[in-house]
Formats: sequence, structure tokens, C-alpha cells
Amino acid sequence: MPDLSVTQQRALAALTRLPVVARLGDAFAAEGFSLYVVGGPVRDALLGSPSEDLDLTTNARPDDIERLLRKFNHATWDMGREFGTIGTMLRDGERSWQVEVTTHRADAYEPDTRKPVVAFGDTIEADLVRRDFTVNAMAVSVVDGTFVDPYHGLDDLADHILRTPTSPEVSFSDDPLRMLRAARFAARLQLMPDPDMVRVMAEQAPRLEIVSAERIRDELTKLLLLDAPRVGLDLLVGTGLADQFLPELPALRLESDEHHRHKDVYEHSLIVLDQAIALERERKHAPDIVNRLAALLHDIGKPRTRRFEAGGKVSFHHHDVVGAKMVRRRLTELRYSKDIIESVALLVELHLRFHGYGEGTWTDSAVRRYVRDAGPELERLHILTRSDCTTRNQAKADRLRRAYEELEWRIDELAAAEELDAIRPDLNGNDIMRILGIGPSPVIGKAYGFLLERRLDRGPVSREVAEAELRDWWAKQG
Repeated sequence: MPDLSVTQQRALAALTRLPVVARLGDAFAAEGFSLYVVGGPVRDALLGSPSEDLDLTTNARPDDIERLLRKFNHATWDMGREFGTIGTMLRDGERSWQVEVTTHRADAYEPDTRKPVVAFGDTIEADLVRRDFTVNAMAVSVVDGTFVDPYHGLDDLADHILRTPTSPEVSFSDDPLRMLRAARFAARLQLMPDPDMVRVMAEQAPRLEIVSAERIRDELTKLLLLDAPRVGLDLLVGTGLADQFLPELPALRLESDEHHRHKDVYEHSLIVLDQAIALERERKHAPDIVNRLAALLHDIGKPRTRRFEAGGKVSFHHHDVVGAKMVRRRLTELRYSKDIIESVALLVELHLRFHGYGEGTWTDSAVRRYVRDAGPELERLHILTRSDCTTRNQAKADRLRRAYEELEWRIDELAAAEELDAIRPDLNGNDIMRILGIGPSPVIGKAYGFLLERRLDRGPVSREVAEAELRDWWAKQG
């Protein structure tokens, strides 16, 4: 048995003694089948981390798995019988576990597809070699407690190394999505990717073309929602994988001219992402993919808008507007939902709005317009704008922080007085038609826009004042 610490031995024993797991082990053993907890739950137990689900593998075939699981819960689901996985939900006191049991596999892959030619196996060792990484290729027998680690995943955890059980050429050629999973696990577990694995990732990056946009999107999302995704993003960019599905990210590595007249935009973007994640926690928010995509991509319009001006300055005029368009196109190609795309694009478009007002005192009108433009994305805009300050000039950073705190205070003050979260004119469309004596027409929209601008300029007024303003405007229309 590999050299497990006493704590790790106890953790694995506790895993196999979970009532849900122990009952399953007895049922499978009674009919002569093996049963192992495998992959993530084993890795997490060795790291002292809780696991949400239970993945098990057995030499029983799918029909037998289903029959045995139904002894505990008649409701089972077929994850793909041809792939050997049957799942169910089992209760352990107050807790419910999602349990998936898979027949040992010994698959082969066609070169131009991620779909394996499924072959069932009879040994745990043959099953583990087809797993993605050594740290996920460990198992513990529910029947007799044996720890199985033929590819030294325990050593790799201790040495903080990420490797594949078989050669990376074979592993990544079989399933190119594993290259994206490498970035995610390197970041999640803070492991150093094996140099040979990194080399193969760079060589095989073009094979991502056989992976669906949806699967790539899901891996990118999982990576970005981690506590510290930077390691994984650096790996994607450094190997050229990001060029295959998010080329705007590596494009941020703008070459510095000899006078160093601009920041490294890529490094700046990673710092903004780090700071946005920290602010999410500080402001008691759950990990938010909209926040994180906006932080990472807020400056993607800069390479396209960079200009060298007279006097040695570098400008990026309108990179906010250009970046918003680029975000819409790229996230659409990655099959993100329309809501996510529009939210991220709006944040990118607005991320400079605070700086456009300068660091002076905010007028009520400016505050109203800021809130109106942000709409439901206001809190996310707060996080992005605060995170976008990466200057090393402490005095400047303090000024910007105080200025934004003042803006948030002004928003809170006006919100309490004027219900800023529902800014609308003092008269609605029906009021406008009644007062002007007209029916539905484009004029109603123009009148509504006029009243909204007046509302933003000077706050709410009585219906009488609003009606007088509307009649005056109408008279000027001829």
C-alpha cells in the first residue's frame, strides 16, 4: 500500500464507512462484485476536503448495477447505459447523496471524435489508466478498504504535480477536452503541470476543434468560478489553447515599446479578475460568472483601438464600446446564454463611465444617469469599477477609492429619496396620450424620452409640474 499518513488512512476509512457507501458495498459483495469509490471523492478525502457526490466503479455490468441500486431507491437514471453509468439519489440521515456507479471501462477513441468506442473491463487498474490525471486515478475498495494507486497520484498530490496516468500524447489525443481540464485542476488544486504534459498541450491545441463549443464553455466557466483561476488561465494562454476558443485573451499581451508607455494589458486583466473575486467575497456574493467574465474581458477592445499619439502617449479611444461588441460575438460563439452575454457586454461598455465623470463631486443628475445606465447590473458595475484600479501609485489608488465610495454613498442617498432602482418619468404613456389628446404613435415615445431626461436632470416633481412641462414641450414641437 502507498505510504498513507494516519490522517489519510482515517479519511479513506471514513469514506468507505459512510452508511450509504457501506450498504452499497455489502449489496455488491453479496453477489460477488467489487465496488470502489474512485476519482474526485478519493482525492478530496486525501486532501481533507468534503465531497458533494459519490463516484463508484465496479466489475458489475449496467443491468446488474441498476438492479442493485433499485434495492435502495426505485428511482434511478441512466447516464448512458452504453457507457456503463447508472445513477440514483440515496439518503444518509438528513443528507442526500448523488451516487453514480460505472462499470470498469477500457475504452478506445477514434482520432476525429471525442466519443469513445466503449469497452467494459474487469479490473480497477485498467479502469484507472483511462482517467484524466493521476490525482483523479485513485480508488479505495468499499469491500475490503484496499487503496489502489497504480499511477502514483498520492505522490503527485504531495509534490504538487499534475500528470496524466498514461502518456499525455495518448491521453490528450483520446480526449482533447482533458487539456482544458488540466488548466482547471492546476488552478483548483494549485498543482504545477508536468513540463512534458505542457509541451503536448501546446502541440495538440488545434485538436480542440473536435470539441463542442458547449463543452469548452462549461470548462471555461468552471475554471473562472474557482477561488484562484489565474494559474489555469496562464496555462491556457501559454500553451496556445486559448487561441483556439478565446483569442482575445492572449491578444491582450501587447508588446511594450522601448519607452514602456503602456501597461501589460493581459497582466492588468488578471489582476482585475483577482480583485473582483476578492470583492465578491468581501461583499458576500456567491461566485458569479458574469462578474468574472466582465473582469477578465473588460479591456479586450484595447488591442484593436491602440494608437500611438504625439508626445509619446498611447491611446485606446472607444475600447469600451469596441470591447462590448467583441464580447457579444465571442460569448455567442461559446454558446453562453443571452442574459449572460448582454450583462457582460453592458459591463464592458460601462466600465469607464465612472472615470468619465472625473474625481470631483457627483451631481444628482450624473448619479441618476449612472444608475439608469447600469440598471440591474449596478452592483456588478460597482465591483468591476473598483477592481479596475490596479495602479501602483498609492496616493492615486486612495483617491479613486474615496471617489468611488462617495459615488456609492450618493447613490444610496438618492435611492432612499427617489427610488433610483425604478427611475421612470413622472407621467406614463396613457397620461401622455390623455394630456396631449392623441392616440398611440411615435410621438408618445419622444414625449416619454423628454420626460425621462427631465426626471434624470432634476429628480421627481409633482404631476402638475410634469404636465406643464409636457404641454410646453408639445407646443414647441409645432
